[in-house]
Amino acid sequence: MLDRTQPDGTLSADDVTTPAVMDGAATENAPSASWQPFGWLRRFGQFAFALSFSSLTRRIVSLNIAGLLALVASILYLSQFRAGLIDARAQSLLVQAEIIAGAIAASATVETNAITIDPDKLADLKTGETVSAPDELSGLDFPINPERVAPVLRRLISPTKTRARIYDRDGVLILDSRSLYGRGDVLRFELPPPSVEKPGIAERTMIAIRTWLNRGDLPLYTELGPENGNGYQEVAHSLTGQKASMVRVNDRGEVIVSVAVPVQRFRAIHGSLMLSTQGDDIDQMVTAERLAILKVGGVASAVMIVLSLALASTIAGPVRRLADSAERVRRRIRTRVEIPDFTGRRDEIGHLSGALRDMTSALYNRIEAIEMFAADVAHELKNPLTSLRSAVETLPLARTENSRARLLDVIEHDVKRLDRLISDISDASRLDAELQRQDTAPVDLRSLLTALAAAANETRRGNNVSVDLRFEGRGSVDSFCVPGHDSRLGQVVSNLLSNAQSFSEPGSKVRITCRNRRSNIEIIVDDDGPGIREDALSRIFERFYTDRPHQGFGQNSGLGLSISKQIVEAHGGRIWAENRIGPVDANGEATVAGARFTVRLPT
Repeated sequence: MLDRTQPDGTLSADDVTTPAVMDGAATENAPSASWQPFGWLRRFGQFAFALSFSSLTRRIVSLNIAGLLALVASILYLSQFRAGLIDARAQSLLVQAEIIAGAIAASATVETNAITIDPDKLADLKTGETVSAPDELSGLDFPINPERVAPVLRRLISPTKTRARIYDRDGVLILDSRSLYGRGDVLRFELPPPSVEKPGIAERTMIAIRTWLNRGDLPLYTELGPENGNGYQEVAHSLTGQKASMVRVNDRGEVIVSVAVPVQRFRAIHGSLMLSTQGDDIDQMVTAERLAILKVGGVASAVMIVLSLALASTIAGPVRRLADSAERVRRRIRTRVEIPDFTGRRDEIGHLSGALRDMTSALYNRIEAIEMFAADVAHELKNPLTSLRSAVETLPLARTENSRARLLDVIEHDVKRLDRLISDISDASRLDAELQRQDTAPVDLRSLLTALAAAANETRRGNNVSVDLRFEGRGSVDSFCVPGHDSRLGQVVSNLLSNAQSFSEPGSKVRITCRNRRSNIEIIVDDDGPGIREDALSRIFERFYTDRPHQGFGQNSGLGLSISKQIVEAHGGRIWAENRIGPVDANGEATVAGARFTVRLPT
């Protein structure tokens, strides 16, 4: 057994068993049948792998996902849920603060307008003595009693998860709900300075994102000392008898909503009650809402990816197959490569497939035409060269002057024949390139045909055959204009006139008729010659084909009509030949009155 592994340990390409081999005679070398039920999974993996490495697929998926991500980011940044939640929270805090402030003012303030005196102390008074104020009132500096406020505040605040602070008329903190303990007792002790730990990268990233999403134009929340209650704008406003609210962001990017209302009784302001949300109260609801948006965005992204892959498979796959086929056409691995047919799609891919198929067909036709042309040229050049070689080799062996003269005539004839062949072949070979390089221009057929007919009448081709020209249709000059190349169209008409004159009897006429139709112009050349044999009608426009029994061999190259057809088709027109029907003879059969060549050109 040969070792066909590569230096890196992988198998060579020849060892990879294709499905066709596995289904054929090499089935015994195929893997076990245990993996065959998963063949569809392997094919799907290959399809996904091919799509993932397609540049067009990556672009389609990336652009669709980018647009979806931009939409989700815009929703997250511009969502009105957060603003509405903050407004609703501020309104609920104001209502809650007014209720709590009313309860505090009703039951938790000290009555300073009346003094309670113990009657037993009045009986013990001596002459000149007065009753002093009670000991429990002697040290009271605030109209709000913290000991009476604390139980009420605790019962009202504990279910709401909000923070409450009570300030006196001077903005000094009296109570903070964070300091309440037990059933309303107040804890007062000094805490050790907290050990501040630096947050990790993930936490810092989340804080940065939350700050960017929440900050906007909101002010930064700062914790003030107990003596600086007036530093909060809402507290300062409430001490003037107005309720106020503020929205801030702390250093962790969390939204803080705070409200302050005055604690007043009988229009007398005894202090201020400030309620504020916890740091993550609103952010938890906003985060939940954003997570819901992200979940929807994730599902939409998955659907978008699947749809993008499906769309890419209908674009990238056919385009890849077309590109591979075009590459095989360039390399020409086989004789004729077929381009995949997607014309049934009726979209741009179908149009591209049809264009490539037409282009490839035209390319192969042109290649075959060039190959046939080269073969025909070689064959046509070989005949005069063979004759010329024989004459040259025989010339030294000629014994009489008559024999030498005949051999020299053959040599001259073959040289002229070679000259005509080379000239016509050169003209035919550069015809396509010349027509493609030059831009078309309006050609006045009236002027062109008039000039050609006048030139033919002057020369008469040595056989006194005249040319008669006639125009049918509208009489304006522009009515006989076609787009094209005047020199090449003149070459077509000149070839047809020369061909007609060569088959006409001396003294006869060749008739040219130019007809103006709705969408084309026809040029008809009629002669009174013997006509065209039926078997020659289908071959008369082939290269190097000639049928001139009345002329000697080699007098024509057989390329004139072929070149004429090539020029007419390059102009988008048609050319054909037919026999004109003459009178009926004695046997009751129709006779041939001559040949007719028709050229039809689009206007």
